[in-house]
Amino acid sequence: MARVKSGLWVQAMLRRLDRLAMAVAVRRRGDADSGSILLKLTYLDGTAAILSQVQDGAGNSGWMRATGVDPAPDAKAEAYIARSLDIDPDQWVIEIEDPKRQFSPDEKML
Repeated sequence: MARVKSGLWVQAMLRRLDRLAMAVAVRRRGDADSGSILLKLTYLDGTAAILSQVQDGAGNSGWMRATGVDPAPDAKAEAYIARSLDIDPDQWVIEIEDPKRQFSPDEKML
């Protein structure tokens, strides 16, 4: 199955969020072709959630709530990002301000 390049996927996500009038920032640029993606949903109350791009056993893309509970303390989310980048420095980190908790990813949650 052909996979969309990470840089192109990020550009599409930025446009989608712009249309929804949600503030977003690319905190770290990863590998443009095959870098995995972390989404940090910042709730602006000291809490956040991290969504990590994963694949199921059949190779279908989806998202996993990497911080476990939602919401998690912001410090826990930042610690996850730091550990994840230590393991894979080619990752993208996209931060989305979502105080109304209205964001939902295009792919399913796994």
